[in-house]
Amino acid sequence: MFAASKKGKEALPGDLAPIGRHSSLGESAYAALKDSLIRGALQPGTKLTLRSVAQVLEVSTTPARDAITRLIGEGGLINAGPKTVIVPYLSLPDLDEITAIRLSLEGLAAEQSTNHVTEADIHELEELQQRINRGLDEGRYTDVLDANKDFHFLIYRRSGMRRLVTIIESLWLRMGPAFNGLYPEFAQSRTGVSNHLWALRGLQDRDPAAVRAAIENDIRSGYRRLSSQLGAAGDQQGELVT
Repeated sequence: MFAASKKGKEALPGDLAPIGRHSSLGESAYAALKDSLIRGALQPGTKLTLRSVAQVLEVSTTPARDAITRLIGEGGLINAGPKTVIVPYLSLPDLDEITAIRLSLEGLAAEQSTNHVTEADIHELEELQQRINRGLDEGRYTDVLDANKDFHFLIYRRSGMRRLVTIIESLWLRMGPAFNGLYPEFAQSRTGVSNHLWALRGLQDRDPAAVRAAIENDIRSGYRRLSSQLGAAGDQQGELVT
């Protein structure tokens, strides 16, 4: 399941890396693992053991256990056995509910960001979009997901509404791994690229309604793709049962 590294450590998929010792190890482990989930670096169904997480983050089992326990409580991970947890799959009812909330909250954050975004922010967003485009061209979808998260949350943070951003993060904790299902179809259609360009145009024009519409359309585009996949998976399961 896990590839062995040169040092004999278990390896995890994604971008988890050793953490520093300057702050609480439990908090740092939690932040690193949570960010990896939000970014979609860990796909649904990925199995994590206490040992693997501790080794990759280069911490003892105590902070690793603390991080995993917190994320189980927040729905980012679920128990799959005495010593194993997994990244949960997203059901269609979950997707429906989360998408409805995302449309309201992320739309609000995008709208409010228009009042605070700077020219430097817009330049950074343009660079992030270039990273997304290169990743799509080269089939590096992990890079695309990583830059996509940074693109969205740069906009959301500029809303100046910290509590709102925290709530949005909790939604992405469940959605992030599922975003892997958008590719390679989104690489071919470039649907997300179009939505991002409209958001950039709205920010440049300082048009709150346009920015909100672009972000909401981006969410709807992802919903259509993912709901179609989940619906097809449900149909296949039904055929097997009958």
